[in-house]
This record gives sequence, C-alpha cells and structure tokens, in this order.
Amino acid sequence: MLTFPALGFGLGLRVPHYEAILATRPAVDWFEVLTENYLVPGGRPLHYLSRFRERYPLAMHGVSLSIGSSTPLSRDYLRDLRSLAQRIEPAWISDHLCWTGVAGRNTHDLLPLPYTEEALAQVVERVRTVQDFLGRRILLENVSSYVQFSDSRLTEWEFLAEIAARADCLILLDVNNVYVSAVNHGFDPLEYLHAIPVERVQQIHLAGHEDHGEYLVDTHDHPVPDPVWTLYAAALRRFGRVSTMIERDDHIPPLEELCAELAQARALCERTLAEPAPAGTDGSAGHDAPATAPHAFAAPRGSGRRAAGGGS
Repeated sequence: MLTFPALGFGLGLRVPHYEAILATRPAVDWFEVLTENYLVPGGRPLHYLSRFRERYPLAMHGVSLSIGSSTPLSRDYLRDLRSLAQRIEPAWISDHLCWTGVAGRNTHDLLPLPYTEEALAQVVERVRTVQDFLGRRILLENVSSYVQFSDSRLTEWEFLAEIAARADCLILLDVNNVYVSAVNHGFDPLEYLHAIPVERVQQIHLAGHEDHGEYLVDTHDHPVPDPVWTLYAAALRRFGRVSTMIERDDHIPPLEELCAELAQARALCERTLAEPAPAGTDGSAGHDAPATAPHAFAAPRGSGRRAAGGGS
C-alpha cells in the first residue's frame, strides 16, 4: 500500500540550519520541508531548496490544506502545491487531518473535527479531490487536541483509519500528538496505535511538548520526552521500520543537538526491532508496553479544558 520505501531517519528543514547542513553533510537520511515556506516563484528559499534536493530526499509537509473545512478547496493553493511537487519531486506530500479557517480566513491553527459520519464523508470526498488533482496519494497527520465535540460518534483513531480506507490515502502518525491527546482526553495511547492499519502508515513524527499539569500542549520546542520515546517503541513494534523524523519549530537548538536526538531514535528503533515481541503478542503494539521502553507511560490526567485548537 505504501507509495515509497522507508527513507530512514530525518529532520525538519529549518532556516537556522541551512548553512550547517550544506557545510557538514550531517548523518540525516532525509528532510521534511514546510510546504508554505516554498510556495514562491523564485528567490533564496527555492535556491536553497534546490541545493538540498541535490543532496537529500525531501518530503513536503503542509499546514494550509484545511482538508476538514466546509469551505471549498483553494484551487490556487492546490496549483501551487502541485507546481512545487513537480519542481522538487518529493517522496510524498502530507498535511493535517483538521480545519484551519472559516470564510476564507486562515486561523493559523490546526483545529480538530467532530468525529461523525457527516464529517467523515466530507473529508473523504475532499481527500479524493486533492489526490486526483495532484495525481498521487497524500498523507494525513493526526493533530493534538484540547477540546472534543459532544456530537462525535467515533473515536479519533476510528475516524482516521476509516478516512484512510475510504479515500485510499496514507497516514503520517504523529506519536507525540497521540500521547498529548491521550493525556488531555484520558484514553489509552496503545489502543490508538493498535487501531491504526499497519499498511497505511508511511511516516512517523516525534516531537516535544509542554506539561501544564492538568493538560499537555504540543509546542515542538522541547526534546522528545521519555513517555513519547516509550510510545515510539510501541509504534515500532506495530508498524515496523517506518520513515521517522523529529520536529523542532521553536527554541531551535544547534544542528548537532538535533542530530544526537535523531541518533537516539535510530538506536531505539534498532534495539526494539532486534528484540522478540513481548510474550502474548503478535508483534504489534496491542496493549503491552515494549520491553525497550525507557519509562512507563504517564497516567492519563483527564480532559484538557483550557486550550483550544490543535497541534501539528
């Protein structure tokens, strides 16, 4: 089902690291680029992007598709998206399972959906339209959330899996977002992983978050914390050697520090996949914590009620 073989371990391409990447050729297998930063006709952004494309595989990751909105899809945005893809030939194109605006106004936030049959049908139709326009399947990422809709009839994982099946799209599984939402809403993150079809997961995101006591906020400004490493090990047991990258969008450290964190992900992957599955499992995550997990999961602390929106 996957459209591209596993690329290995990558980083998000960030401006502060441009020169260091070109000068040192770090041990990074691939880079994920923020699509909206390069939807321009020319100039320095595309100049640098072309140089990176000569050296590394790239994947495109967007934040403006607004696939869950009821507002008509932007044909201008889709044309720009297709043009950039034709230029850099990315391994894949991803965006978020969310909506980002209303009445033509972008809120610059990744807002969760009601998990209903009506919303499901709407998103499936829009994903099919986008894939037909681009001539390829896309990846949808699960976002973190801080509120829930009272009329939801499906769980988030049921909703995501059903969209992937009906629209024949792929999944970018953000392990940090699963953990953040699990703590905020009080569900079992392993149940989430176990419900996601293995054949649909093309990529994995790892990131850090802020702990506000009663709730977590996905911020991408901290190193990957122990509970997320634990959940990543469980994801490896279920999904295998999936292309994995680390996101850092604020408080961006030197490139060497991120490369060291990426090496940690690579080492955890090798250890986890080299060990036999825990007794009583079939090798998938199920409900058993992996033997390689550095720490146990933090206990869910109830529903987060203070923040709105979602995170990438």
